[in-house]
Amino acid sequence: MNFLKIAILGPGLLGGSLALVLRKKMPGVRIDIWARRQEAVEEIQATGLADIASTELEPVVTGADLVIFCVPIGAMPPLAEKIVPYLSETAVVTDVGSVKKPVVEALGAIFGNRARFVGSHPMAGSEQSGLSAARADLFEESVCIITPVESTAEADVAAIAGFWSALGCKVSVISPLEHDEIITMVSHLPHLLAATLVNLVCSGNPNWLNFCGNGFRDTTRVASGPPEMWSEILQTNRESLKKSIVAMIEKLGEVLALLEASNEAGMKHFLNQAKIERDRLKARK
Repeated sequence: MNFLKIAILGPGLLGGSLALVLRKKMPGVRIDIWARRQEAVEEIQATGLADIASTELEPVVTGADLVIFCVPIGAMPPLAEKIVPYLSETAVVTDVGSVKKPVVEALGAIFGNRARFVGSHPMAGSEQSGLSAARADLFEESVCIITPVESTAEADVAAIAGFWSALGCKVSVISPLEHDEIITMVSHLPHLLAATLVNLVCSGNPNWLNFCGNGFRDTTRVASGPPEMWSEILQTNRESLKKSIVAMIEKLGEVLALLEASNEAGMKHFLNQAKIERDRLKARK
């Protein structure tokens, strides 16, 4: 499906990066951007990223073939309610949220037959935020997960998958529930663990940070992410996150048992297995 006009709702890291890569890879496409604040609109206008940048939804959304929600997940449903009157019945709508089941359920119900919603999640975030952090190569070689439901038309899934592929993403298609279970373990739990490690170290003595090397910096990099955004993500996905925390505690219990038993062979096996799997991750990238 060829999109002639794309509306981006939210000009942060992901929304801004989308505009940049679209200008590069789809130069003929019209790009309109909605921002909540006038200051953000003026910043977009100064960059020339959008044909129209506005705090008003109607001029941005009207006539769009594709609408992309790049706002916090909690802001998506009320924003969806507002844009429904301006959407054509042939418009395709997607999002970039990192929690899918509640988002897909809420937005799917709101749009109904008015537009065709397909959930998606490009895993291309950063600890940085805002339009100033946007990059045209942000999506290159990133995984993007498409999360249709039973009622989603195959043509719409193909359209969204083709869109993200054209931006350089490696696309996978799974259910919203499976997405949330996987992303909890590979994204949400790691973020929480990074934040916990920083707080643990600083609760002992904040000056200990002066002695940290690259290992600590690499391990805790994501803890610099926007607290408001991550608090909302973790709370929204809390049921799945609670299960992953219990699993992590159990795994740490296994490590503690190895230490208490002075089981050097067991510890070496534990670390070796982790190295093998982590090296496979490097090889894939």
